[in-house]
Amino acid sequence: MPKIKTNRAAAKRFKRTGTGKFTYNKSHHSHILTSKTTKRKRSLRKGRIVDQTNMKAVRRLLPNG
Repeated sequence: MPKIKTNRAAAKRFKRTGTGKFTYNKSHHSHILTSKTTKRKRSLRKGRIVDQTNMKAVRRLLPNG
């Protein structure tokens, strides 16, 4: 039997927390920052936890954590 492979694109974007949830960083914080408000840029700095509706898909992409 072949081994289950990890999706490398997903591995670079998601990290598993101690409780088994997945965290990710928001997009749109890399360039053209002059047109974005300070409040918007501040909220883009924070990480987010993957929603329950997408958890099954992320688990399938990252079978080994």
